[in-house]
Amino acid sequence: MIAPPASIDETLTLLGRAGYVADRSLATVLFLALRLGRPLFLEGEAGVGKTEIAKVLAAALGRKLIRLQCYEGLDVASALYEWNYAGQMMAIRLAEAGGAVDRERLEGDLFSERYLVRRPLLDALEPHEEGPPVLLVDELDRTDEAFEAFLLEILSDFQVTIPELGTVRAASPPIVILTSNRTREIHDALKRRCLYHWVDYPDVARELAILEARLPGAPARLSREVVAFVAALRRRELFKAPGVAETLDWASALVELDAVALDPALVADTLGVLLKYQDDIQRLGASEIRQTIDDVRAELAATGVAATGVATTGLAGA
Repeated sequence: MIAPPASIDETLTLLGRAGYVADRSLATVLFLALRLGRPLFLEGEAGVGKTEIAKVLAAALGRKLIRLQCYEGLDVASALYEWNYAGQMMAIRLAEAGGAVDRERLEGDLFSERYLVRRPLLDALEPHEEGPPVLLVDELDRTDEAFEAFLLEILSDFQVTIPELGTVRAASPPIVILTSNRTREIHDALKRRCLYHWVDYPDVARELAILEARLPGAPARLSREVVAFVAALRRRELFKAPGVAETLDWASALVELDAVALDPALVADTLGVLLKYQDDIQRLGASEIRQTIDDVRAELAATGVAATGVATTGLAGA
């Protein structure tokens, strides 16, 4: 089992080795969550890397990642546990076919761990060989307030009550990360049980570092222009600004098309990789795409980015 980092700098290094380029504020709150044993609640726009933090943390610490993907209508049976009703019915029929049935004993057998189907939350409270797992409760804002209330016992005491079996308590609490795209507000009672961090879009320097870490084979000039072009789009009035995930997808697509720099025609043909709404795509006509590319190149030249290199100021703490 890999020990959690002992400092903020070690947290940055740990994430960096796993390919996640974090800023110091995120590393600080993550370090505190690990040291204090508190859940970490991450809010931010879709595609900024909230879910990826949990994945990278699990990989870096050698822990099992248990993911609960939230959705409207999520209930206890899907999130915590349910009984294997088909198995229970088969056991009842076999007992009846065998003749005399001890009903009390049969009931005890039917509601034993043999027929218990563990869902993500219960699984996260169980002991694991590699150490306490990373529990990711993803997109909590998609659920309703009733499910939030259900989570309070788990986040406070790391325990749940199963009426037929009693209380299940984690011997070693899992590392809990909750995410929200803020499509609705999460109740204060749940937030009070967590450390909080807003994950924003990265600045150009950090996004370039992310792109270089995740797509090291991309041409240097293309990487710089892609990141600067995306930053320019985020300053526009778009229905949905592209996230880091879209930046990586777009850069990968351009590399597959053998691009070494942005070309207006190629940008127009691949905008569907970067932007996910037709209204946003239509806002960028051919003349605007060309002008944005020209502005990007002028901006890069003005900031001292040479054709063969990139200024690294500010990347050390990214």
